[in-house]
Amino acid sequence: MTELNFKGKEFVYNHHLSVPFHPLEPQPDRGIGEVALDGSLIIQGDNLKALKALIPTHAGRVNCVYIDPPYNTGNEKWCYNDKVNSPMIKEWFSENPVDFDDGLRHDKWCAMMWPRLRLLHELLAEDGVIFVSIDDNEHHHLRMLMDDIFGSENFLASFLWRKKGTSTNVRSASISAIADYQVSYRKSSQAVIKQRITPKDARRYPYKDGEGNYRTEIIEKRNDGAYQRNSMQYQILGHPPRKGRRWQIGEKTARELEKRNRFIVDERGIIKRKIYNFEDKDTKSANPTYLPESCGSSDSANKLLVSILGSNEFENPKPPELVKHLIELAGDENAIILDSFAGSGATAQAVLALNKEDGGNRKFILVECEKDYADTITAERARRVIRGVPEARDESLREGLGGSFTYCALGPPVELDAILTGKALPAYDQLGALLFRTATNRPLDPAALDRDSNYLGEAEGRHIWLIYRDDLDWLKSPEAAFTLSFARRIAGSKPPDARHLAFAPARFVSQELLTEERLPVEFAPLPFALYRIELTGRQ
Repeated sequence: MTELNFKGKEFVYNHHLSVPFHPLEPQPDRGIGEVALDGSLIIQGDNLKALKALIPTHAGRVNCVYIDPPYNTGNEKWCYNDKVNSPMIKEWFSENPVDFDDGLRHDKWCAMMWPRLRLLHELLAEDGVIFVSIDDNEHHHLRMLMDDIFGSENFLASFLWRKKGTSTNVRSASISAIADYQVSYRKSSQAVIKQRITPKDARRYPYKDGEGNYRTEIIEKRNDGAYQRNSMQYQILGHPPRKGRRWQIGEKTARELEKRNRFIVDERGIIKRKIYNFEDKDTKSANPTYLPESCGSSDSANKLLVSILGSNEFENPKPPELVKHLIELAGDENAIILDSFAGSGATAQAVLALNKEDGGNRKFILVECEKDYADTITAERARRVIRGVPEARDESLREGLGGSFTYCALGPPVELDAILTGKALPAYDQLGALLFRTATNRPLDPAALDRDSNYLGEAEGRHIWLIYRDDLDWLKSPEAAFTLSFARRIAGSKPPDARHLAFAPARFVSQELLTEERLPVEFAPLPFALYRIELTGRQ
């Protein structure tokens, strides 16, 4: 397979592994509803760090990813700010912001996208799908990045979205760029893009006769290429198909429909089939790669954002109708949708609108790096559409879409030296999520965690326990030690064939004694276990 090479690739290839874990710190006054880290989230912080923070709880659980990264047009002034630990590469990364005259701007863009796409791949469920908005500046590089990370066999389509009626950033006066791509890949063959369904109830039946209300359908199509069929050239009501065309239905079916008076000839001599509402059905069809006008445009997105917030800080925000369309292709009513380049917050509005329309329980996770934007635009848009926008034209927006979300910032990194000295002790659930993910390669289920009994959860018959408090004095006390009585208790709390792994700062029982008593319990020391985790992650 052809592989994309770019300057710095060897330094960022596994850069996502060396990014430190930053716990999510809820800020209740900026969200709506009860704090719930397993619900909808808006996270303020660098998206690479935020994606790493989500790994312990959301790896393999995200059903749909939609991102709108910098298009790298040369006019965006985006900055490369990943702290790659290589003196050889720091110098050429240091020229910020990236502009059109930067001869290595394409390499920098690839270096920025690579570790983020690696983490997004890890967060996606096996039946998950990712959509990436992009234009011609990086479309070809993006395809090759995605082929490397997701596999070329998992490419689905580059959907075309008509973003505007007139073009911008045109290199030639004779070429007009009015469409963007929505590049889509699946995590694996388990992913299924839904067929379009046109429900019967959504159709109009404008005509009426003695049998009832009906609509009409032209039954001719072009007779060329692989679909050329001479057997479809018979006559209906004495009329052959027009030149270069054929009928879409077989002759036997046509004769039955003639007997039932199901054809009409319009004033132009075109044969049409009558379809009555009492015999019509919902229809399924494949999704065209050219997205429909109902997906909105940059202009409609601008106007909508102004109507919600009173102003617009973004040059080309995406319309929520576009994100809704993509989500509906890939996710169900319980999907988790992730947008790590959240910007104006269109993804949150799209998810909330879908939930109101069909009663779904979708959750969104949005990441916005700019502190001011995250609160005053991304989260504020979500707050307003949830509660209602009185001046909005759309009735559902005036009433409010309902819903809730938790606003989070990124806490200080979980640093091993800081844990040893007690300067920075992570909360129980934060450390527990990190340890559970490392021990099982599975995300922690917050609903399974029981701090009172020191239980984190189970994966493949192995139960994980953590004796810990974010209190240095308590961690130094005998109460924090792993004991024989604790081992007996946890071994007796689960089926006899279950296995157990217990993390604790110290222990008062040897592994030999556990073996003698036939207790299927292993001990992992804290904080030394974290050193092993860190070293493993950096390999």
